[in-house]
Amino acid sequence: MITLNKISKVYRTEDVQTSALSQVDLTISKGEFLAIMGPSGCGKSTLLNILGLLDFSTSGSYQFNELEITSLSERKKSEVRKQNIGFIFQNFNLIDELTVYENIELPLIYNGISSSERKKRVEEIMEKINIRHRAKHYPQQLSGGQQQRVAVARALVTKPKLILADEPTGNLDSTNGNEVMNLLAELHREGSTIVMVTHSSYDASFSSRIVNMKDGEIFNEEYAVKRTDVFDKAKPEDYAVNE
Repeated sequence: MITLNKISKVYRTEDVQTSALSQVDLTISKGEFLAIMGPSGCGKSTLLNILGLLDFSTSGSYQFNELEITSLSERKKSEVRKQNIGFIFQNFNLIDELTVYENIELPLIYNGISSSERKKRVEEIMEKINIRHRAKHYPQQLSGGQQQRVAVARALVTKPKLILADEPTGNLDSTNGNEVMNLLAELHREGSTIVMVTHSSYDASFSSRIVNMKDGEIFNEEYAVKRTDVFDKAKPEDYAVNE
């Protein structure tokens, strides 16, 4: 699905040149759940932003479903991002003035989806994520875990080929964080491709592969041990949000 070949990213000012990524090679298969780990400043968020077409490499090749991204115009890159990639952020990035329903609907409006299709998709994803009973609530009326659940629904409503999660439990307590990780694990079990940046070894244990970074480079990879408590025993009711 994704092939990165010798990806480098250099930030330059008049006086300083900083290398954020150096000659990164990475392949991500369809349906994989990949965790990217490493200390602060190692380049993992830069790598995630490049994968999500929010930032672009200084050199190297990025192929997404056999499409060479680095040769595309800015407009075409934006179209690829909107049509293929869903984002889950640490800070939720919900709009306080919009209801849960409206927050989830927003990316569909940006993509020019008809009102009838928007209604169908939003209702389906709210049902799937168990947030339908909060449809008319505003973000500030929700717990942190519920807000992140809405953010997940917003990421999924466009039916993206790739889900990118940047520290998705970073602002949550352990109970709500575990709920979100169980939800991501369930999405992976259903076939979603997920790439997650995390500092948490526990969160990384939900993935199928872990990439460790240091100083802008990948220094090793490991396959995570299968979590039987999630993949074999998970049921929809395990993810229900408390009233």
